[in-house]
Amino acid sequence: MLSEKMLKALNEQLNRELYSAYLYFAIAAYFEDMNLEGFANWMKAQAEEELGHALRFYNYIYDRNGRVELKAVKEPPKEWESPLAAFEAAYEHEQFISKCINELAALAEEEKDYSTRAFLEWFINEQVEEEASVKKIVDKLKFAKDSPQVLFMLDQELGQRQPQLPGLLLQSGG
Repeated sequence: MLSEKMLKALNEQLNRELYSAYLYFAIAAYFEDMNLEGFANWMKAQAEEELGHALRFYNYIYDRNGRVELKAVKEPPKEWESPLAAFEAAYEHEQFISKCINELAALAEEEKDYSTRAFLEWFINEQVEEEASVKKIVDKLKFAKDSPQVLFMLDQELGQRQPQLPGLLLQSGG
C-alpha cells in the first residue's frame, strides 16, 4: 500500500505527464501553423508518448490500491520565437521531468517503498532517452541557424517518427 506522501507525489507526477502531453500538442500546433508537418508529427508522437507515461502512473496507483486524483492541467504556451526555441522549451521541460522522477525515486527510497522504486526505474531510464533525443534536435537546429534547406531536411527527417501510443498502451498494465 502507498503512503499518503507517496500517493500524493505519484498523483502530482501523473498530472505532470498530462501537462507534458499538452505542451507537446501545443508545440505540434505551432509547427502545423508554420507548415512544418514533420516537426508537428514528431511533437504529436511525443505527446502520445507522454499520455502513455501518464497511463502507466494511473495504472500503478490503482495497482497499489491508491486513488488517482486528476487536477486541472495548466494551459501551455501557444507561440515560440522559432523552431529552435520550441525545441529548447521541450528540452528544458524534459530536464524538469527528469528532476521530478529522480525526486520521486528518492522519496520511494526514503519511504522504503521498494515496489514504487522499482516501478520508477523504467522512467529514470526513459528520461535519459527523452533528454538525448530532444537535445540532438536542438543541436541540429543550432547548426542549421536560419538555413531553409537544412530546416526542410530536418522537417523531412522528423516526419519519419512513428507514434508510440499503441505500444505504450500494451505495456502499461501494472
